[in-house]
Amino acid sequence: PFDSHFRKNLVSVKETYQYMDLQPGDEDAFSREPYVVWFQAPSTDVKEFVIIPQHTTPEAAVREIDELYDVYLDVKEKWDSENFIFMGDLNAGCSYVPKKSWKNIRLRNHTEFVWLIGDNKDTTVKSSTNCAYDRIVVVGDKLISSIVPTSASVFDFMAAYGLTEEQALEVSDHFPVEVQLTESKRLTSRRKIFMERK
Repeated sequence: PFDSHFRKNLVSVKETYQYMDLQPGDEDAFSREPYVVWFQAPSTDVKEFVIIPQHTTPEAAVREIDELYDVYLDVKEKWDSENFIFMGDLNAGCSYVPKKSWKNIRLRNHTEFVWLIGDNKDTTVKSSTNCAYDRIVVVGDKLISSIVPTSASVFDFMAAYGLTEEQALEVSDHFPVEVQLTESKRLTSRRKIFMERK
């Protein structure tokens, strides 16, 4: 239900980890246990970061989004990283996460977490819905400072490729979300030198 693509010449996988959803008294909080990936990214300003992609169950979205905070604490203790990206179909909008429920979601009410895709965005293909289900949430000073300003967005492939709604729905009923990280200053300098030599 979600997919990640990356260029091997720009990033590499340092470690992977399947979160075991077995915490006493709160077993099986996730319908799909988070699969966590730690990336090395020498070509970006932030040299490493952890991605936690997640697809929540709509009816359990509030609980599952909140539980991602426990995943964060678990992975932070396991690996030496401060930079985390949570992304995917969190079902974080409309009736699945009513406004009154946000106060119960630690990933939202702990101020160190930055929600890059806002509540007012529409990540759904159908014209009959307008919900910010798909999100990108980041934490970590180095990571946050290396995000290209205003680069977090919803990619409306229907408009980009001139598709009808019916054609777009054959691809997905959601639009993907994306964000860009700034290039390493060293790499940018090397590119500039290379370009000037031509």
